[in-house]
Amino acid sequence: MSLLIQRVGKLLTRNALPITTTGRCRYSVDEILGDGNEVLVERLEGPQKGITVLGLNRPVAKNAFSRGLVNTFKDILEEVKRDNGSRVVVLRSLTPGIFCAGADLKERKGMTTEETSEFVSQLRALLISIEQLPMPVIAALDGAALGGGLEMALACDIRTAANNAKMGLVETRLAIIPGAGGTQRLPRILSPALAKELIFTARVFDGQEAKELGLVNHVVQQNESKDAAYQRALKLAEEILPNGPVGVRMAKLAVDKGMQVDLNTGYSIEEVCYAQVIPTKDRLEGLAAFAEKRKPVYKGE
Repeated sequence: MSLLIQRVGKLLTRNALPITTTGRCRYSVDEILGDGNEVLVERLEGPQKGITVLGLNRPVAKNAFSRGLVNTFKDILEEVKRDNGSRVVVLRSLTPGIFCAGADLKERKGMTTEETSEFVSQLRALLISIEQLPMPVIAALDGAALGGGLEMALACDIRTAANNAKMGLVETRLAIIPGAGGTQRLPRILSPALAKELIFTARVFDGQEAKELGLVNHVVQQNESKDAAYQRALKLAEEILPNGPVGVRMAKLAVDKGMQVDLNTGYSIEEVCYAQVIPTKDRLEGLAAFAEKRKPVYKGE
């Protein structure tokens, strides 16, 4: 137990406490990232300030994971992780009708056995990086999320989906298995027996069925602009924004780490995380705002 508590302490030091940025993120929605424009970053303003939108933008390949996309995404996540101004991240597709088709099978076909193994390891590490972002991450599924695409959504904290969005872990159709965390996250989100059924059968289901299974938090009727799930994700993000960012980050860490251990160890993790919010200015601001009957203004300090 003590080793786990030490690991949580290290995560608190690296990720969860406020980090002040030294300047603007070098990525913007208008910039080309990496070798192409596979992923674009948009920082919303006005009442949505604090929401960072990551847009998958590889329409020619249905946002499939290529080496370039993985490398670009990795660099972006490193910056977002250290940005105290990003209070909520929304992951969406900029390509109508598709979220992510999984691995780029055309590129995969030309890989050697060693290259394939290395790429899958890199993809798994990428999704772990999404999972371990200190702020909440919401996946907006307005189109198909298949194979690695669904695995990426599973790495997010919350999922919204259009009713007609198709999804599934379909890897066994190709005589392989989900290799980017799907075999581990799906049974934890649903149940081992149900996860096995979905993986063994490579079943494809829609957003409504995903809601009934408990795989997504919210399902919405798709709209004419094909971004209904994204709009729902923004509303969720707006609900999170007014709350203390340090408290939200600590709550995420406590839940994520506590789910991996027995209950008593989980209590200890919660205690460690709670200790981080006690000395913050935001906690005092919350008390003052309550006493003065006004809305608190949290700064992540």
